[in-house]
Amino acid sequence: MKNRAKTLYLIPYSLWIALFVIFPILLVVYYSFIGLDGGFTLENYAKFFTPVYLRMTLSSFWYAFIVTALALLIAYPTAFLLTKTKHKQLWLLLIILPTWINLLLKAYAFIGIFGTYGAANAFLEVLGIGTKQILFTDFSFIFVATYIFIPFMLLPIYNSLEEMNQSYVDAARDLGASKWVTFRRVVLPLTIDGVKSGAQAVFIPALSLFMITRLIAGNRVITLGTAIEQHFLVTQDWGMGATIAVFLIIAMVLIMILTGRRK
Repeated sequence: MKNRAKTLYLIPYSLWIALFVIFPILLVVYYSFIGLDGGFTLENYAKFFTPVYLRMTLSSFWYAFIVTALALLIAYPTAFLLTKTKHKQLWLLLIILPTWINLLLKAYAFIGIFGTYGAANAFLEVLGIGTKQILFTDFSFIFVATYIFIPFMLLPIYNSLEEMNQSYVDAARDLGASKWVTFRRVVLPLTIDGVKSGAQAVFIPALSLFMITRLIAGNRVITLGTAIEQHFLVTQDWGMGATIAVFLIIAMVLIMILTGRRK
């Protein structure tokens, strides 16, 4: 009877997965074999392995890596300090709060901040440096992307630090380990799952960014997400856009496998 009840409960879940996960992926794979003339072709896959698309892929991975690394460097010490503060829940709420704001609104806010007459250039004027071209640069793209993804890196790390058994740290200190050795040999291994989860939550979305590349970087930064948007909405080459999406899905699956939890 219990097994029958479990099977009934699985039906809505299975339907959801089939309709909104498996079917869309199969549809993307199908369109990747369709040419501009509507016929079956392997030309899209051959085109993907040309230098143009390979450079674009390497560029996407490079920018995603930089954003993930910067988010980790900022999020880990911040999460560690949060676990030691008095009003940690309040500070955590203030960090999470920007994620409730629409991404488009945040992008337009940074356009105003980094613009010629924005707050950033006004601050540079006060320092005597003068007005600089901040918007539509690699720096502005990396800065905004890192800012957006920091909460997604911070939360898993914070949870790992909160769940960590403090007695291990105390034992290491009692045995004469320095703060650095304690962190490297005790704290980091015990929180590595949080780091991996944060890396997944940042690296995978960073690979497919397209709105920020257009609004903040002015299309100076071209990623796989930008290419997919261009092929679907501008050139109407759905086959090539779907082919890039297939490789993006494969890359995401590989990243999830590499950064997944191991017993």
